[in-house]
Amino acid sequence: MKIQNFDELATTDARRALLTIAEAGYEAIDTETVLKHAMRFTGDTLTLADRSVDLSTVGKLIFIGIGKCAAKAGAVAEEILGDRITDGVVVDVAACPELLHIRTFCGTHPLPSDENMHAAEAIVAALGGLTEKDLVIFVVSGGGSTLLFLPEDKASREEIPIMTALIDAGATIQEINVIRKHLSSARGGNLAKAAYPARVVSLIFSDVVGDDLSSIASGPTVKDTTTMDDAARVLTKFNVLRTCKMEQCGLMETPKEDKYFANVSNILVVSNRHALEGMKAAAERLGFLAEIRGTELIGEADDVGKMIADAVRAAPPRTALLWAGETTVTVRDPAGRGGRNLELCASALRFIGDGEEILSFASDGRDHGAFAGAICDMMTKKAAGAAGVDPEKFRAADDTYGLFEKIGNYVMTGDTGSNVSDLIVALKI
Repeated sequence: MKIQNFDELATTDARRALLTIAEAGYEAIDTETVLKHAMRFTGDTLTLADRSVDLSTVGKLIFIGIGKCAAKAGAVAEEILGDRITDGVVVDVAACPELLHIRTFCGTHPLPSDENMHAAEAIVAALGGLTEKDLVIFVVSGGGSTLLFLPEDKASREEIPIMTALIDAGATIQEINVIRKHLSSARGGNLAKAAYPARVVSLIFSDVVGDDLSSIASGPTVKDTTTMDDAARVLTKFNVLRTCKMEQCGLMETPKEDKYFANVSNILVVSNRHALEGMKAAAERLGFLAEIRGTELIGEADDVGKMIADAVRAAPPRTALLWAGETTVTVRDPAGRGGRNLELCASALRFIGDGEEILSFASDGRDHGAFAGAICDMMTKKAAGAAGVDPEKFRAADDTYGLFEKIGNYVMTGDTGSNVSDLIVALKI
């Protein structure tokens, strides 16, 4: 079970149903389960999603894992392929296991570090000198953008203040990824270029609204359609370009030559749609009329919280409403703690009524802190009253982590090893 404090939270039938549906979402995107389905090895034939490769014709086999699913993906790859792996590198944000054939790196997120740069350098080095006979298998997942930190000037840390400024200003993940692709020689198609002319198959776990493959982990094996000028316009929009200490903030152009991508297959193997379908099926088994309201939820978390509270109030009894996406939190107080899901729940708490349940949670288990998300219902509201806590003061201070730290009702999963954006379930009992 992914939700570690399931029994502690499931104190009513309504809450047990809410948590059961959320658990089904986690199970539907379990990295080990997904990858074992997508990667199968029989005889000399390796099946990668809908592609088949005769390994008897392959020279070197390189495995590269990037992002919040990478450590688990590396372990599965070794279980399936064993010593057929010539070399490999995985970089994750969680504690990485020791592997026999694959080197592991534990990087930082959401801001880059030297460890991230060392991992990106190791990946590029592993891809060097390959031929047309060689095969590179990538598993690319959310969180990879930060992990693939490889500035042109290795001494530069310009990306850190740039990302901080953009996040604090409320830039969308799409805008942030445009910048990221142009700040690293390991993003925006650069790893496809590094592997050229080898055959490349990328199995991609989407955490991006709309499943744009070029945005997931900043598209390391996908041809980038954005330019340095596009990146400069984003930096100008948020008044960042003029404050950089380097010319053009260290922006660089991404590879545009078609030859680097002619032998590359980028395959989406899991997205938030898989999680929502699993949640919908679980809700229906529990007797709810379940409806997936959207896979591309965006907007300010504060506004979205009210929208969801309004939607569940208007729903008929025994209804389950489901969303996935990635909202935005515009930071007003830099000292505050908490992420999108906690903000959404704190906002919805103002409007929640009897017989209404909302749970918003991060699929990777980390909502910018130790909590995956939180439950918003009348029990949560009463817990705040019993603790003498005014949720509005915490919300105004951008300290929703502090709020749920005091009143409980938060969800704990630890790092799930999965990542497909945020997930929301709302029940009308």
